[in-house]
Amino acid sequence: MVYMQQKPLTGVGHGTDSSLKYNAGYDERGSEMIIREVSINDADALSEIYKYYVDNFSYSFEYAAPSAGEFAGRIKEISEKFPFFVCEDKGEIIGYAYAHKFRERKAYQWVCETSVYVKNNCTQKGVGKLLYDSLIPALKEQGFVKAIAVLGCPNEGSEAFHRKMGFSLASTLPGIGFKHGSWHDIKYYVLELNKYQNDMPEPLEYHEIKHKLSQTTF
Repeated sequence: MVYMQQKPLTGVGHGTDSSLKYNAGYDERGSEMIIREVSINDADALSEIYKYYVDNFSYSFEYAAPSAGEFAGRIKEISEKFPFFVCEDKGEIIGYAYAHKFRERKAYQWVCETSVYVKNNCTQKGVGKLLYDSLIPALKEQGFVKAIAVLGCPNEGSEAFHRKMGFSLASTLPGIGFKHGSWHDIKYYVLELNKYQNDMPEPLEYHEIKHKLSQTTF
């Protein structure tokens, strides 16, 4: 699922560990924002960001937000194969984005789903773009053909954001989920990543390509 609130740059550096860290850009106060790989230790902050949207909106169709422990499990499972980035501003995590499987069946393996969440009251700093500017090149390098953003609607901010990032509306499933006393649509926004091939190799796992990103992409 994907969220950017209704109101809706990059250089490279290496962290002190094996993870990638990017000097991403500056907010309206001139404060430098950092994009880096996720850590299990981020679970508390990320679960709090996500909880706000689960509790208050239909952007996510979950009824109950996961605990920090449950979110740590999601981080571990996702980051074994897919890119998962967080955005920091003065040491505070203010957003995150990742990709994951679109569907379980083998024939779907060249397609991934993207998710991005930005902390409430931090949505006009360009955080979503900075996160996607790291995420999308990684997915291309892995060899995915399409990225799909699945939006719980109404969500005009996220729709505008994804169109700006090059996604196009592929389909709408009307009245597909019931939450907060109303039925809600799901919209699928699609971004083409790589050209189709009949002999397409299977996508690589993120750890197999991240060294190339540090050398060439940023």
